[in-house]
Amino acid sequence: MESNTELQDARLTEMWGELHRNTTNGDPFQPNAYRLAFIDPEFLQRRETRGIRFQLELLKPDLNLMEQGIESTVVVYGSARTLAPDEAAEQLAQARASEDAERIRLAERAVKNSHYYAQARHFARLVAEYSQTRPTSERLTICTGGGPGIMEAANRGAHDVGAPNIGLNITLPHEQSGNRFITPSLSFKFHYFALRKMHFMMRAKALVVFPGGFGTLDELFEVLTLVQTRKAKPVPIVLFGSSFWQRVLHPEVMVEEGTISAQDLELFHLTDDPQEAWELIRGFYSLP
Repeated sequence: MESNTELQDARLTEMWGELHRNTTNGDPFQPNAYRLAFIDPEFLQRRETRGIRFQLELLKPDLNLMEQGIESTVVVYGSARTLAPDEAAEQLAQARASEDAERIRLAERAVKNSHYYAQARHFARLVAEYSQTRPTSERLTICTGGGPGIMEAANRGAHDVGAPNIGLNITLPHEQSGNRFITPSLSFKFHYFALRKMHFMMRAKALVVFPGGFGTLDELFEVLTLVQTRKAKPVPIVLFGSSFWQRVLHPEVMVEEGTISAQDLELFHLTDDPQEAWELIRGFYSLP
């Protein structure tokens, strides 16, 4: 006997159609006590149903990833503002044509930092090329926050060789959508940062962190905290761009002040080479 895993109800279909028409036409939803609770957007957006929304954001990507055989990921974090080298070069040419000194300065900085985009793309390609030679259960799938910049670069590196890759996007006040290199069936959108960060860690076998801003630092320190407190299994944590991280982070001060232990400095590694970053991960797991 086949199990009934989906609701086959004409009334359910009819109600979805009603909600879609209201949304499309921009009409406000009328209070409807008789509407099924789980397709009532007004009800699901109440403060009291927040726990249900948490559960949905946990379950939907998890079930999708399981169905597509994604068991292990390599997560790449980094700035959304980092431009691809060709885009940075074009921006600089336009700035010079404008003869605006401040615009030229910012464009020159973008060109200088664009090598991180190229290196993130290269690193992701190394992971993807390796994984394509392995059985499905041993593959490592590139996973990013799904936005532009370093995230786009890593998704692009996997896309370059036809490998599936994941984007965990987040709704923000300014419009943002998944970058064009994410595998469509692996492109997810989140409302809650907490649930998004949980999904980063649930399948992560390694984390590579490129230069970034507050969001990148938030993600990095959450991972370090989880590993330090043994809430998560030890995984390779690679900080890419030694000159950046040595200026931004001073963990030795925390050791001096006694707020962390000296061995906590061994939780992460610095590198400037995509191949070295990949070898650190391979060595950690003794991958062939």
